[in-house]
Amino acid sequence: MARNYSLDRAVVTCGEGSIPVASVRIITPDGKEVADAAMGVGPVDAVYKAIDRVMKVPNTLISFTIKSTSIGAEATGEAQIEIKKNNKVYTGCDSDVDIIAAAAKAYMNALNKVLADTES
Repeated sequence: MARNYSLDRAVVTCGEGSIPVASVRIITPDGKEVADAAMGVGPVDAVYKAIDRVMKVPNTLISFTIKSTSIGAEATGEAQIEIKKNNKVYTGCDSDVDIIAAAAKAYMNALNKVLADTES
């Protein structure tokens, strides 16, 4: 059975003229809380780098897409990503009204698939 890591929180600070910074807290399969932070060229890059500092699963981001799944200012955004590890492609998908949260959860989804694949 796959052991999943879960994203407890992701906080990003960014804006015009600032350096995007993200902090994350991830819950390990055994319930331990692990946190870290990172800077990036944008908010999604910063959150992915912070997650990478905790998860330590080297990979290459192949594609990243955000789309609206509903209408209006409070629309839900769906993030879809593809990452490559050892010549295999893993996908992740999640949605949230906060597109950065959707992107972070989609990335965690893909990383959990990588970890499940390496455990089997």
